[in-house]
Amino acid sequence: MLSDRPTAPSLTTQRLILEPLRVDHADELAPLLDDTHLHAFIGGTPATLEELRALYGRQVAGQSPDGSQQWLNWVARTRRDSTAIGTVQATVTASDGSHTAEVAWVIGSAYQRQGYAREAAGAVAGWLRAQGALSLAAHIHPEHESSMSVARAIGLSPTDAVVDGETRWTG
Repeated sequence: MLSDRPTAPSLTTQRLILEPLRVDHADELAPLLDDTHLHAFIGGTPATLEELRALYGRQVAGQSPDGSQQWLNWVARTRRDSTAIGTVQATVTASDGSHTAEVAWVIGSAYQRQGYAREAAGAVAGWLRAQGALSLAAHIHPEHESSMSVARAIGLSPTDAVVDGETRWTG
């Protein structure tokens, strides 16, 4: 895969620390992510604490059960006071000797519209490219203007491909 590391490294930006995800982060993130507004474009409902712990337990394994995907997950924290404000993830696959990384980000409602998603996704995108990912992708609801802005900022452009009602962006 991208590297021999089973987990994501810590990354820092001007205002954020991206900390590798751990199962115990569920306790801190559950209240932040228990917000129906975060599901306006992705559907579904907020995960319970137990569901979040189970999800994080699978994600911290660092790869899919069959080994075909590398999973990299971070908690985004402010450098100012270490408050958890969201998550960023990348799913890396290898094909024909090159790596593609699907990226996604979720920033808590109280922290949106402050450039945090752009900063966090930009740090992850930059790190992925430095590690050899030749292509990045994201799936974004066609009405989610904020996520489209983040995607553009990290060098992605929309394609004609639509998966489950979301436009595939690549770059």
